[in-house]
Amino acid sequence: MRIVSLVPHATELLFALELGEQVVGVTHECDHPTEALDLPHVTTDRLPGGLSAAEIDAAVREHTLAGEAIYALDEELLAELEPDLIVTQALCAVCAVSFDDVEKVARRLESKPKVIALDPKTFGETIGDVKTVAAATGAAQAALRLVASTARRVDAVQAAVRGAEPVPVAAIEWLDPVFVAGHWTPQLIEMAGGRDVLGLPGERSEQVTWELVAAAEPEVVVCMPCGYDAGRALAEAEAHAKELAALHARRVVAIDASSTFSRPGPRLVDALELMAHILHPDLVDEPPGVGGALDVDLA
Repeated sequence: MRIVSLVPHATELLFALELGEQVVGVTHECDHPTEALDLPHVTTDRLPGGLSAAEIDAAVREHTLAGEAIYALDEELLAELEPDLIVTQALCAVCAVSFDDVEKVARRLESKPKVIALDPKTFGETIGDVKTVAAATGAAQAALRLVASTARRVDAVQAAVRGAEPVPVAAIEWLDPVFVAGHWTPQLIEMAGGRDVLGLPGERSEQVTWELVAAAEPEVVVCMPCGYDAGRALAEAEAHAKELAALHARRVVAIDASSTFSRPGPRLVDALELMAHILHPDLVDEPPGVGGALDVDLA
């Protein structure tokens, strides 16, 4: 089977299901595992580089209101790759090529690929995606191993924090303007021994005000700008040190959201372990290979 992935978390899932040798094309943002970096890129970013967080937000809003995608699909290259299966998503217009555009292009391809969309809104639905991809690719045994491994790690975290006092947490998914994380993030916070003071499980991320975040009285603030690595997340947090200091939280950290919470794939369990370590460092060790939380200097 020849597979093209049009969203990073799908690429990660395909490789986790031991299907890497069948993946023939990915997006320009697919950077994990490292083998994906060598594959042809079938998408490009329509937004110019070097934009600030506020400029990115404004540009995305402008394209969305105009009904325009922020990613371009290389139809000619896609045709050359002759995919049998295209894996994409329709949940977030900011995360991938428009699903409607993908379907239209797929109908024009000689290979007549099947198109499946992975659109999880909760942690449980990400596990369901494992089964969806397995059913489309015949990777049942690898799927069973992945689900079992994930379940063991989840159980270990929940056992470690059982009985601990839940920590009030604000998960900031964007800082200019400020958004609080939704979808699977509030669930992971609860599973990690916390209590999300603003986000709602399964619901979209929501734009709020700094005053509302302060009123929620979080003890821990986790800055996780969508798609940013730890260094860029820290820089964004430090640029908003005044607003973050006004929250009076006992700890403010920045994390690599691109490798953890931003992508609803196999590494969400890494995100769970990292969050549990942030909230209960005496009970849960820092997970290896994830990159720890960087404390934000609010002075």
